[in-house]
Amino acid sequence: MYAPKKVKVLVVDDSLLFREAVARGIGNDKGIEVVGTAANPFEARDLIVELEPDVLTLDIEMPRMNGIEFLEKLMPQYPMPVVVVSALSNNVFEALNAGAVDFVAKPNSESRNGIDGFINELIVKVKIASLAKVSHHKNEYRNNQLNTNNYRSANDVIIAIGASTGGTEAIFNIISDFPRETPGIVIVQHMPPVFTRMYAERLNASCKMEVKEAESGDKIIAGRVLIAPGDKHMRINKKAESYIVECFDGDKVNGHKPSVDVLFNSVAEKVGASAIGIILTGMGYDGAKGLLKMKQKGSVTIGQDEKSCVIYGMPKVAYDIGAVLKQVSLKNIPQMISSIINRK
Repeated sequence: MYAPKKVKVLVVDDSLLFREAVARGIGNDKGIEVVGTAANPFEARDLIVELEPDVLTLDIEMPRMNGIEFLEKLMPQYPMPVVVVSALSNNVFEALNAGAVDFVAKPNSESRNGIDGFINELIVKVKIASLAKVSHHKNEYRNNQLNTNNYRSANDVIIAIGASTGGTEAIFNIISDFPRETPGIVIVQHMPPVFTRMYAERLNASCKMEVKEAESGDKIIAGRVLIAPGDKHMRINKKAESYIVECFDGDKVNGHKPSVDVLFNSVAEKVGASAIGIILTGMGYDGAKGLLKMKQKGSVTIGQDEKSCVIYGMPKVAYDIGAVLKQVSLKNIPQMISSIINRK
């Protein structure tokens, strides 16, 4: 009988206790083989060459050389999927920018359920990371500006974006150079609570548009980007002549909260042909059916192409069910948005 190949993992953490707990925890999964552990990047460097792991789990806070510095040295020479393990910190986003595929927040050491949940999440993300493409970790997707010369009232258009693994950098590369006149943008990025606020603040500091973690009642207006909070769903509604967002609790949809489908379904219902829907890199199928509904209601729908995706999962499902009107490389999405808006 055919036995699927196990994902070979190297665990890097300066804490012996935590390192062994991670190795033991993820090693109990039948689909993972922990081939080694390392206490620092220098040990890891030698073991990577010797053991040829498929995935690296990497602590960020380590003495002598931290995880971000290690990533910056590792990825250009030996690109490989890395899942970083971090306390609540903006360092996570530095690590993703340096080439990490995903991250898992360190658990509360006093909570047994927290540790078990952490291990389960790490197992899932290690398996997803093993499928990721990392050869293009430093990309050429920047400096794509929208031409807003011929915009009609930008408040008539709403741009909805959904993403998962690899999405934090993809979203940044799309919106980083958008001018203030850009129509309102609503985003669901699969990410844990608190990190969505930190991510929004980070984008806000580097983008021309205002970026904030969404709160119920926030208006969707030109020049503003609203990111769904990590522990709530987000949908669009209309109040008087304005579009607003509603953030609410509820069961996970397609395994996620926030769910891209919840957002896209509401955009299809409330905005229809005045919307642009974009589905980006990520594992699974969240957003595909919602994007199809948007297309059926007259929205222009865009899917990131396979070559530029870290994980060609969500865009592939959307494309396969006929939800994607235009499939585009990440670097060409901003100009595609510009041309669509100028035609509307």
